Amino acid sequence: MLQSYTREFRYNIRLAVPVITGMLGHSFVAFADNIMVGQLGTAELAAVSLGNSFVFIAMSLGIGFSTAITPLVAEADGAKDPVAAKHALKHGLVLCTILGLSLFGIILLLKPLMYHMDQPEEVVILAMPYLNLVAFSLVPLVMFQAFKQFSEGLSQTKYPMFATIIANVVNVIINYLLIFGAFGFPKLGIIGAAIGTLAARIIMLLYLWYLLQIKPKFHDYVSGFNFKQLSGAVIRKIINLGFPSALQMFFEVMIFTVAIWLSGVLGKNPQAANQIALNLSSMTFMFGMGLGVAAMIRVGNQMGVKNYFDLRRIARSIFLLTMFLQIGFAILFLLGRYWLPTLYLDQNDPVNFADNTEVMVIAAELLLVSAFFQISDGLQVVILGALRGLQDVKIPTFITFIAYWVVGFPICYYLGLHTPLKSTGIWIGLLSGLTASAIMLYIRFNYMSKRLIAIQ
Repeated sequence: MLQSYTREFRYNIRLAVPVITGMLGHSFVAFADNIMVGQLGTAELAAVSLGNSFVFIAMSLGIGFSTAITPLVAEADGAKDPVAAKHALKHGLVLCTILGLSLFGIILLLKPLMYHMDQPEEVVILAMPYLNLVAFSLVPLVMFQAFKQFSEGLSQTKYPMFATIIANVVNVIINYLLIFGAFGFPKLGIIGAAIGTLAARIIMLLYLWYLLQIKPKFHDYVSGFNFKQLSGAVIRKIINLGFPSALQMFFEVMIFTVAIWLSGVLGKNPQAANQIALNLSSMTFMFGMGLGVAAMIRVGNQMGVKNYFDLRRIARSIFLLTMFLQIGFAILFLLGRYWLPTLYLDQNDPVNFADNTEVMVIAAELLLVSAFFQISDGLQVVILGALRGLQDVKIPTFITFIAYWVVGFPICYYLGLHTPLKSTGIWIGLLSGLTASAIMLYIRFNYMSKRLIAIQ
């Protein structure tokens, strides 16, 4: 029986690796920013954390909404209906562009809230101008997501990966030149990091569109759009899938964002430590995200051909693969929790020695908790991907709300601000929410897949 699952591993890995590489690209932008900005001091690192917390919330809505395109394209591909696939891309691109512009405007309106969040004043002052540029980068990012989700819906996962790699090279180069003022360029500090992020995301969008244009297989899909003729039915279908998917990602990202804000209440050093642990955890999470996309594609394909027995078997094989992978990351965090934070801060900086030492101690404690939630974090996002492939989004949205905001948040708040656990208590709350989410989502998938087989 186990072999019926493991024989799918090779194809699942081949499908997921380009997606994971692309997802890691998004995290690597933040990773590069954090490592380079961390050399400036803990206040600058905390400012990037605070500014990005607003962007991450908006990004979760944009990326979550765009995932509606993939199951629609995958189902159309399984049913050999290229017209439906092109309609999904065209309407998805329009909606993603509108959403990206809207999210940028909302962040600008909400930006003054930073002055009323009990955050360190020096951190807020640094974060304000940084946020302006990074918020605008959401527009090309969400547009990129439309093309990315379309490409992945056709099981062509490598092209978004290529675009992300190019973007990361651009980001690192611009960061180095503008953060530190290398080779005669102006020394802009964290503003240089923001410029790098914006430039990288614009190039990422343009390069992916160019790649799809020049490939004969995709050219007809991504050209010749008539945006004057939009179907209300297709728009409603994307919104009905995309809005709950956006909320699912929003509920999870929001609780991690609240962890940033609660850490800021504790001080700049706990906030900087939280940012280090969060950045490292987000990179391992991208492996789960990539496998979740593979689950969404493969389940969507099986929905198109109406083979529900294989649908259940294939999805469970991806769950098993995810569990093995995440156990490996748990071991990595356990063994490397004292060394990994040293990548972000200069241990030999005499001016910031005391602050840097405190940050690294707190970060090591947070990575210990993060090691324990690697499995549940990976599984919950992969199971969500399978449920999206089933186009089952409403009940899973309710499940994620219960897990993160009824279970996780109260524990974060109480243990973080009202017990000596402080930062560690906040992350114990995250562990509780992720574990509750993984368990309840699996129960939902088990029920839905059995029901499909029963009625077949």
